[in-house]
Amino acid sequence: MDTTSTRAHDGVRTAPRALATEAVHAGRDDLARQGLHAPPIDLSTTYPSYDSRGEAARIDAFATTGAEPDGPPVYGRLGNPTVARFETALARLEGTEAAVAFASGMAALSAVLLVRGSMGLRHVVAVRPLYGCSDHLLTAGLLGSEVTWTDPAGVADALRPDTGLVIVESPANPTLAEVDLRAVAHACGSVPLLVDNTFATPVLQRPAEHGARLVLHSATKYLGGHGDVLAGVVACDEEFAGRLRQVRFATGGVLHPLAGYLLLRGLSTLPVRVRAASATAAELVRRLAADPRVARVHYPSIGGAMVAFEVYGDPHEVIAGVRLITPAVSLGSVDTLIQHPASISHRIVDADDRRGAGVSDQLLRMSVGLEDVDDLWSDLDQALGSPSRGAGNCVTSHNEPAPAH
Repeated sequence: MDTTSTRAHDGVRTAPRALATEAVHAGRDDLARQGLHAPPIDLSTTYPSYDSRGEAARIDAFATTGAEPDGPPVYGRLGNPTVARFETALARLEGTEAAVAFASGMAALSAVLLVRGSMGLRHVVAVRPLYGCSDHLLTAGLLGSEVTWTDPAGVADALRPDTGLVIVESPANPTLAEVDLRAVAHACGSVPLLVDNTFATPVLQRPAEHGARLVLHSATKYLGGHGDVLAGVVACDEEFAGRLRQVRFATGGVLHPLAGYLLLRGLSTLPVRVRAASATAAELVRRLAADPRVARVHYPSIGGAMVAFEVYGDPHEVIAGVRLITPAVSLGSVDTLIQHPASISHRIVDADDRRGAGVSDQLLRMSVGLEDVDDLWSDLDQALGSPSRGAGNCVTSHNEPAPAH
């Protein structure tokens, strides 16, 4: 294997390609020239070199800019060739200059906050709902940040001279509320906008095209796609990527090479998986919306495989009653998962804040997988139980993006 650089070789691409093609080939463009078909896994933590002066110069260069070292790899915390392939591919799919991978989505968000905090920009403006642990990280000030919560229309007024970041999630976890990304990016001015794109994936939206400087993924979810890898990644411009690499090197939140391999493999089927699961989700939304046991259904205007719905009965009984659907936290796997956000993913958020963001105690969140739609509906039907007395027709909520201001 050619390990002359941690960068995935990219020079053979000459023309724009469709997303489905990029998903299969990005990060792999050099393999055929090396006589390889499957990407190799480089498990080395260190790399020998007889040129210690040259190593010193490359380490100095990394300390200055955070750019990936030229030449052979140096040490696993600076970069890994297998992980670099995944980073190259994800950046291509999101339409950014670079991407930096981490050991988890929370490690990725933490690195972004540390980068901005190191510049004295510790104030964050954020829109609820966010993923519960992201909310907690900001609210608790665990990294020295201070947060102002606002609605999308209030972003501009919430900015301060020390604001380092604006954070939104669209569609949001778990209500699937959507944000007009272009309008928010305009309101941010020179402050970087970070969009958590975990639910949508680049198959459904590419936030960088709407003005976001940073695109965050819990790669554990759809990018991996099989529930067997924990990872996070930030897609961004090369300047910000350099700072993120420096934080990753200093804090050690690196992605294991085997995880990088699994993520690259997951990307190759991402468009197929997301589109197939989205079609099933849309049909389940139709059936849930007509069911008298369901009070309300939440489903984003851009579509997707995530569905949220509020029940008239006891949501805990629904969780206890499923047999085919997996009752588990997380999402984006090939199998369908269901969970009660108020008890699990958003339990760490203050109850009043949680409810104020639309996360009711009756809300269930479902990540639709690749099973047959009739089998899934049969399981949901029996788990929902008998209709409650007084149950009326439910209202489907197709969350439209907020209008531009």
